Amino acid sequence: MKRLFRGGTVVGPERTEKLDILVKGENILAMGENLDFHGAEVIDVEGKLLFPGFIDAHTHMDLEVSGTVTADGFDTGTKAELSGGTTCIVDFATQNKGESLAYALSRWHEKAGGRSSCDYAFHLAMSDWNEEVSEELAQVTASGIHSFKLYMTYDAMVVDDRTIYEILSRLKELGGIAGVHCENKGIIDARTAEVMKKKGNREHVSDYPGTRPAATEAEAVGRLLKIAGCVDTPVIVVHLSSKEGLAEVRRARESGQTVYVETCPQYLVMDESKYRLPDNEGRNYMIAPPLRTKEDQQELWKALRENEIQTVCTDHCSFTTSQKKMGESDFSLVPCGMPGAEERPALMYHFGVRQGRITLEQMCAYLSYGPARLYHLYPKKGALEPGCDADIVVWDPEAEWTLSAESQKSAADYCPLEGTVLKGRAEKVYLRGELAAEKGAIVKEYGGRYVTAQEAADIG
Repeated sequence: MKRLFRGGTVVGPERTEKLDILVKGENILAMGENLDFHGAEVIDVEGKLLFPGFIDAHTHMDLEVSGTVTADGFDTGTKAELSGGTTCIVDFATQNKGESLAYALSRWHEKAGGRSSCDYAFHLAMSDWNEEVSEELAQVTASGIHSFKLYMTYDAMVVDDRTIYEILSRLKELGGIAGVHCENKGIIDARTAEVMKKKGNREHVSDYPGTRPAATEAEAVGRLLKIAGCVDTPVIVVHLSSKEGLAEVRRARESGQTVYVETCPQYLVMDESKYRLPDNEGRNYMIAPPLRTKEDQQELWKALRENEIQTVCTDHCSFTTSQKKMGESDFSLVPCGMPGAEERPALMYHFGVRQGRITLEQMCAYLSYGPARLYHLYPKKGALEPGCDADIVVWDPEAEWTLSAESQKSAADYCPLEGTVLKGRAEKVYLRGELAAEKGAIVKEYGGRYVTAQEAADIG
């Protein structure tokens, strides 16, 4: 089957130009002006933008956490992603204490296999470290897993400074890279205890952001980067939320370190006022790190404009309002996380491109090309070039639509930005050359495949 996308404007990480795209089977065969091919199905995309399929490189599907399991497994979660234009996710296969890395990966393959409507790859989140795991890392990287995650907080996942040093050293030997959740656990624990001591309860979500101030992120970012500097290896700071944390990254880069940074739409379009909503509705916005101030938002947008951030991902970790009420009498028991898979591209277009904060090319870089390069998915994914998978998002820049829980594909029963009207959305989404979603509706479900690694991580 051959398809000819005619009349559209192709968006890349460096330039935007009007080109036709010829697709044969699952791949892009040719690109150019006024293409023609006998027998090809012609798809008129005049007036539309053509993006490479978006990549969400930070998701938590079917994750056991905080005494429950995320509302979205790979079934509903990947449908939410696909409906918004994301054609590939990178989920965190998670090693619990006492487990081997191979066991963790096999569990995630079982969770995702046959249930995914977009393509998927894995990072490996590590919580246990010993000689056996160190040896196993060589086999894991040889099998195509090159990105790993470490946590500097959370009782079940936290690793200490020595362990971070040793894991980074081993990953340097093997050509892997670690993304790190940076928050100071000691300060968080102390401040959470202080709330109970001072008030006799932890009922009010408005007290939550004070237990995880920006300083907890900044301290952990600074400490991580000093450890990475001793090892002399690049690292990724995931879900960066604050001006203070960004300052630590800038300081390390000035000294010559290579530091990659990810942020998330929630830190760009929502702020800590959500925690002061009546009736403790702020539980639905409890994420870690927390939502920050408008000043932090402005600094993150500035960093995006100046190309100081490499990827924008969701940290999609959804729960229902019922699950959030597990912490009804104690906010420290609320499972942290929010949905966001479906709306990420539209939020970046509406609040970023349309409002002049970033360019179309930067949107492509942050949502497609950057994560593809960093996480070994390019050249298969992340670009519209001959030979690439025909993951094509036909973007209607004028379409208006409203975010709502009623229409979203996520199994979460609330929408964090309920009622928000956005301009610009994915009109049609092609996964490896085949129409998979249209105007938010899933046309083909369960067509996702596991994606193996390509070239070395390097995004310049």
